[in-house]
Amino acid sequence: MSSELQGPGPAWCLFGVLTLLLCPSGLCDCKMPPLIDHGFYKDMSSFLSFTTMIHYECDEGYVLDGKAKITCSHSRWSSPAPQCKALCLKPEIENGKLSVDENQYVEHENIAILNHYIEPENVTVQCDPGYGVVGPKTITCTENGTWYPKVPKCEWRM
Repeated sequence: MSSELQGPGPAWCLFGVLTLLLCPSGLCDCKMPPLIDHGFYKDMSSFLSFTTMIHYECDEGYVLDGKAKITCSHSRWSSPAPQCKALCLKPEIENGKLSVDENQYVEHENIAILNHYIEPENVTVQCDPGYGVVGPKTITCTENGTWYPKVPKCEWRM
């Protein structure tokens, strides 16, 4: 037997030919999945599948905005990569309450988040009767999960 046919060379050549026949250039070739800030992806594709399936997840303290699963078929991703949005803990306002700015509301399917707001949501502080706002009336949940400017207080007016 010829030494040229021994070893992994022929197997790799056969695999390459099969790949070209089953998945011609341009049909199954996507670039690397998009990276996302504050999150990561897992490749959920099966070995013999001609579709690449990616599942995105966010780091702790962030929530996914967009589709968690995207696929690559015919050299195109099924949708843009999602984003990971920061969560801000609901601020406690003694002698007051928060009123959400409806224009800044971000909808998330099938997500129940209690006592948190999602960036870039704005909230307005409303003090109880007899109390006044000390500091900014409107604050914004920021990309790093904090409120900006600093959460105001409601103080008694004399």
